[in-house]
Amino acid sequence: MSLYLGIDFGTSGARCAVIDRQGQVQAEGRYPFNMAMVADLPTCWHEALFAILGQIPLDIRKRIKAIAINGTSATVMLCDRLGKPVDAPLLYNDARGADLLAQLKKIAPANHTVLSATSSLVKLLWFSQLTSFSQAKYFLHQADWLGFLLHGKLGISDYHNALKLGYDVEKLEYPDWLTKFLKKLNSTVELPKIFTPGEAVGTITPEIATRFNFPPDCLICAGTTDSIAAFLASGAKTPGEAVTSLGSTLAVKLLSRTYVEDTRYGIYSHRFPNFGQEQTQQEKDLWLVGGASNTGGAVLRHFFSNDELDSLSREIDAAKISELDYYPLLKAGERFPVNDANLQPQLEPRPENNAEFLHGLLESIARIEARGYKLLQQLGADKLNRVYTAGGGATNTTWIAIRQRYLNVPVESSVNAEAAYGSALLAMGKT
Repeated sequence: MSLYLGIDFGTSGARCAVIDRQGQVQAEGRYPFNMAMVADLPTCWHEALFAILGQIPLDIRKRIKAIAINGTSATVMLCDRLGKPVDAPLLYNDARGADLLAQLKKIAPANHTVLSATSSLVKLLWFSQLTSFSQAKYFLHQADWLGFLLHGKLGISDYHNALKLGYDVEKLEYPDWLTKFLKKLNSTVELPKIFTPGEAVGTITPEIATRFNFPPDCLICAGTTDSIAAFLASGAKTPGEAVTSLGSTLAVKLLSRTYVEDTRYGIYSHRFPNFGQEQTQQEKDLWLVGGASNTGGAVLRHFFSNDELDSLSREIDAAKISELDYYPLLKAGERFPVNDANLQPQLEPRPENNAEFLHGLLESIARIEARGYKLLQQLGADKLNRVYTAGGGATNTTWIAIRQRYLNVPVESSVNAEAAYGSALLAMGKT
């Protein structure tokens, strides 16, 4: 029986899921990041990848036919000709390139996705100022580099990860303004060759196949981002259905027949990787319209443990509207539905009662989510008719009830809440 492996790299650890052709989970694993190694992210990621491969039972590893990996969007790095990082990677929410946006605005089209303080392209521009830039050969996303560790090919990405680099997902090519811009940098750094998410890049290296007892013909596929993998895992397939990923941050994606992009609000569209051969061309040309907010579970866990979140949530009357109006952030800066690198957290006043405080946080995050979906529809996306929930927040029934009150559509848990499951579907070529 052929099996398919999906691996998810999130903000706090890695997870994996192995599925069969029917989509049934045959094995799962997880590996929390060693926070003592966060200063050396590539080593941390490398260790996590190999550790999670080793967790999969040997008899299952021997039957895996394809592997796909997702990573956090716009987490990027520079590598030399051998794939060795030449400097520390920049994470998805790193906004140190904000001061370079004025320069980028002279080159990129107005309201383009790259015109964000956290885009992949502004990070490449920031990298170009470093002395280490001269040693670099490849600019890669997190998922690209992890895939390289398995297939051994450098300079390869997918059109989901490459969106915030400036890749044109409508025409499926790098735009002229981008290639001309990079020539002016006089750089030897190459932009990655772009594959369709789930497309086979190559077979697993003999070294990795031997070390972990994978079949020598096991395919390593082009990856995707964590939020898109979560969408694929959800079961959403028709226009108007959406997925909210409630992990450390809040990401929303609405399946739409209309492409929407507006950097003023941190909104962008990913091409939906529909692999079904029976669909019409119109059905194939669907878009995942959305954005990602810096609010979310990381703020909640800053104030409460998981056990406290569970117990306090049971004390909350979800039908009652909290009078507390917060903008829950851990530090200044927001991406969506407000794109403001200087937006300040609003977490006051804090009531003495912890349940009341949590109620205010949950309700405020729900308002941000609803505001995001409303904005997507105002800009032309399909009307919202159902929301699936992925991530840790998917299990909080109190929060789901509060969110449903604001969204005014059915809110339910994803078919599978793990982004790793979505990547496994991608490896199988079945979305």
